[in-house]
Amino acid sequence: MFLEYKPTWMIDKIYDITPEQLKAHGIKAVLTDLDNTLIAWNNPDGTPELLAWIKSMKEANIPVIVVSNNKASRIDRVVSHLGLDYVSRAMKPFQKGFKEVEKKYNIPKGNLIMVGDQLMTDIKGANKAGIKTVLVKPIVESDAWNTKFNRTREKYIMNYLLQHHSDMKWRTSLND
Repeated sequence: MFLEYKPTWMIDKIYDITPEQLKAHGIKAVLTDLDNTLIAWNNPDGTPELLAWIKSMKEANIPVIVVSNNKASRIDRVVSHLGLDYVSRAMKPFQKGFKEVEKKYNIPKGNLIMVGDQLMTDIKGANKAGIKTVLVKPIVESDAWNTKFNRTREKYIMNYLLQHHSDMKWRTSLND
């Protein structure tokens, strides 16, 4: 039950994922949610930690692509200065945004990873698309109004998964 919500890994934060870890798992591109995964939903400018992480991915030739349910103008406001590509209106948990990335970049789903802070959208959607997933802790405790409903349902699902899957543990690396 609830296996469609079970992440491949649970990592404290996206910035803990290194190019070396990704390469060891055959990952050629990182798909990421925007709000509370890459940036705090209420801080679109990001942090020095974010800039350093993106720089390390670029130096390793690992594209970082934002896959978000937000509209293009919201995403562009954030990623334009970061030099990242994105898919807007991805319609997660449906597969639309993930299929767009596969087609545009011609990267097989086995070489992609999706990083997100929500089981209901990021993890479920990528799992349905056959993409490995990383659940991260939200960057900030608060959420935008449209996320609060999902968080209530997620608590129930997360508790169930933690009780029934001993491999679900918070880690600091894909290799832990």
